[in-house]
Amino acid sequence: MTNLKHIVARSPNQNPPRHCFQSYVDYFRCINAKGPHFAPCQQFKKTYRSLCPSKCLYFWDDQREAGTFSASLKP
Repeated sequence: MTNLKHIVARSPNQNPPRHCFQSYVDYFRCINAKGPHFAPCQQFKKTYRSLCPSKCLYFWDDQREAGTFSASLKP
């Protein structure tokens, strides 16, 4: 089983843009490791959806689908 110790809750008040991106990355790492129905992953999704501008999400989704996303989403 994959170890998810590196995925931890972070405080969004410290740096919202960074937290937005990190929550997006953490969500996809989490679902890649545990599957889309693993409940703790949903907290990352909730966080990035509340912090990230939709323009960024569309851009990152397009990059992810094209295989050109800048961060590794492997667990």
